[in-house]
Amino acid sequence: RGMSYCLKSESLLDTGPIYVRENGHLYMVDQDSGTVNNAIPKPKRFRLFSKGFSVELCMNREDDSARKERTDHFIFTYTKEGNLRYSAKSLFGLVLDYISDNVDHIDSLIGFPEQIAEKLFSAAEARQKFTEPVIGLRALQKFTEAYGSLVLCSLCLQNRYLVISEKLEEIKSFRELTCLDLSCCKLGDNHELLEHITKEALSSVTRLLLKDNCLSDAGLRRMTAPVRVMKRGLENLSVLDLSCNPEITDIGIGYLFSFKKLSYLDISETGLKNVKAVIQRLQTQISLVHSKVPLKEFDHSNCKTEGWAEQTVLQWEQLAMKTIQIKETLKSRTTTQHFYGKRRRIEEPVTCTLVQTKAKASENLQFYKDKVQNCHFPLLKKEAATSHQFKKIKGKGLTEQERDRTSKQKHTCLTVEDWDLLNTY
Repeated sequence: RGMSYCLKSESLLDTGPIYVRENGHLYMVDQDSGTVNNAIPKPKRFRLFSKGFSVELCMNREDDSARKERTDHFIFTYTKEGNLRYSAKSLFGLVLDYISDNVDHIDSLIGFPEQIAEKLFSAAEARQKFTEPVIGLRALQKFTEAYGSLVLCSLCLQNRYLVISEKLEEIKSFRELTCLDLSCCKLGDNHELLEHITKEALSSVTRLLLKDNCLSDAGLRRMTAPVRVMKRGLENLSVLDLSCNPEITDIGIGYLFSFKKLSYLDISETGLKNVKAVIQRLQTQISLVHSKVPLKEFDHSNCKTEGWAEQTVLQWEQLAMKTIQIKETLKSRTTTQHFYGKRRRIEEPVTCTLVQTKAKASENLQFYKDKVQNCHFPLLKKEAATSHQFKKIKGKGLTEQERDRTSKQKHTCLTVEDWDLLNTY
């Protein structure tokens, strides 16, 4: 065995174990003694990184100045043993995250597949993009222009007057709604949302609930003007709730006769003077029968927010609740200061409250269209035709002056206020 080995190198680097193969066997050289050991080599553990090594995942370095809290491109999970594991997101998920972060820069979504658009809407909604003042409105309009009722088909804003005041433009961007509940919002006759209801974007509304909104005859006249004159607006309305509006009188009920498709009407706790006459007019004009029992169409149980933007409306409500909590804390401070005499007492603003005495005295004024009457509708048409022929025969004997009077009455059915109102549309 005349072999020599360089067992110790002048350099301080550890070269590791040295193996020698002789006569078909593998031997390991003992570097300290210089002998060869006939043993099975044991692999030495090799550390990939040193103990103090750490890795930082740096994504989107251009946004480091903002330091916004955002999801990165990896999914982190824990194993049963408690070890942290991560895997890369799919390319679709990465693209979806990027577009949802910049959803306000989308030019148009018309013609885009609705299955992908729903996922994009949910991703932007999770980032609360639609709650931002300018970006949210611009992004929401792109979705409503392309998908209409898929974004929202039913909207319930009952007693959410703060949401209406804070997100009015966003609410006006919804299209093709079929149900709209604005009960107990104290909007009044001249609110911008009531004017928007009569536009073509909401001509699909079939269920409109306006309970306790401080409406009067003037508000009903404005709301029914497009239907009465231009035959557009709320022409498809079938359910209407006007209860708890004490300023609506017998005159305002006359404006409702233009809703030919109206099947359910609630005018309980309004300021009607001659209730029997109103019941008779509703039955003869639009075939609505007075109900002796409360109708389920007006119990507000079926009205709810439905569509892609359901969680978006909930986010708006949560922001409004935070505003209320701030106001309540400020109010508690003012009451404390008033107790100690530091400030003079300020009267509370006057709100539209319901008169309980009238509510108890007036009966339930809910109406429905009886399906049995529809069977006799052709007979009513014949009777109307015969009466029309009778009027023609009777009209032959009228003088020319009387004919002029009747023709003037036909052409002056619109008042000056109606024409001024129509010019605003």
